[in-house]
Amino acid sequence: MKNKFLILVLISFGLIFSLSGCVTAPLKGTISTYNINGVTYYPLISLCESRGINWEYDTFTKIVTLTKGPHKVIFKAGDNLVLVDHRAEVLNEPIDIYEGTVVVPLKLKEQVIDGLFKEEKSTGVKTYTFPLSQEIKKVVIDAGHGGNDPGAIGRTGLREKDVNLDIAKRLTLLLKKEGVEVVMTRSSDRFIPLERRVQITNNARADLFISIHSNANHTKSMNGFEAYYVATSINDAKRAVLASKSANLNLDNASIVSNAAELRAILWDMIYVYDRAESIQLARNICRSVSSNMDVKILGVKDARYHVLRGARVPAVLVETGFVTNFNEERMLKNGFYRQKIAESIMDGISNYAQDLASTEVAQR
Repeated sequence: MKNKFLILVLISFGLIFSLSGCVTAPLKGTISTYNINGVTYYPLISLCESRGINWEYDTFTKIVTLTKGPHKVIFKAGDNLVLVDHRAEVLNEPIDIYEGTVVVPLKLKEQVIDGLFKEEKSTGVKTYTFPLSQEIKKVVIDAGHGGNDPGAIGRTGLREKDVNLDIAKRLTLLLKKEGVEVVMTRSSDRFIPLERRVQITNNARADLFISIHSNANHTKSMNGFEAYYVATSINDAKRAVLASKSANLNLDNASIVSNAAELRAILWDMIYVYDRAESIQLARNICRSVSSNMDVKILGVKDARYHVLRGARVPAVLVETGFVTNFNEERMLKNGFYRQKIAESIMDGISNYAQDLASTEVAQR
């Protein structure tokens, strides 16, 4: 009797929640659906990401604009009128907002989105014939800004810290799939001082350091992707002397007896010069991959005195993925599919860099 009573109670709760529109159920694949007053709704952001659709949402007017290729769809949350390529269509159910997310009814998905915007295969399943982990064992990924430091903020409110973290997480997953160990300086929305980021990097004994940022400029037309390495104006000899006093240098396999401060400084000087050369090569490979994979302006490989680059004792680059102050790039950076493409392009650059390393080693044998 008790079991029957429990079953009846569970069934009753299920009916109550389904009638109130609070039940969520998984859809085949990765997109979830929402049952709102007996109508099936889809989260708009998930549909856009799966199809590479560019979307804009005006929080004041609640107007949503979807664009991809020659097609444009405009509608308003709370309304059932949809403009499809300037042609008006009326839905039986309105677009809605559920738990802060814009959701669209099944018929809008089937009649409009499925018809105009074909689903794209996930680009995150790319496999590499070259065994990346053969050359690159560990990478430090640094998501710039965070916590009370939002970084640059776009005209529609896009925060750099959120873009940086999302791309960093996507790149981390891609690296891990290839057997590379990853250390993130931050994996959540929290503030990490620059000195601590450097400390994490050097303590990790990684092979590479990559810092993810998004750009900003008073000139709103500025746009593009760029990569930085530590400036040549940084005095390597001075850095080497400081490092020789404070850092551990593994000399277990070195065929030397003396570990005098002067010798250690010379070794650190050699290491810094080597790291800068490797940083330049890595930055070039990343920019080439971004240029090949994406329709984006490449601003080039540059040197800079960024603190995280100055302190890192490994090949290190800082990438600026786009300008949140540029209206078009801010819109693109909001799109999960676009951020995935950025992560994949950086990943391609790392892979090409590793292949160059392997080729150099073979040539030197």
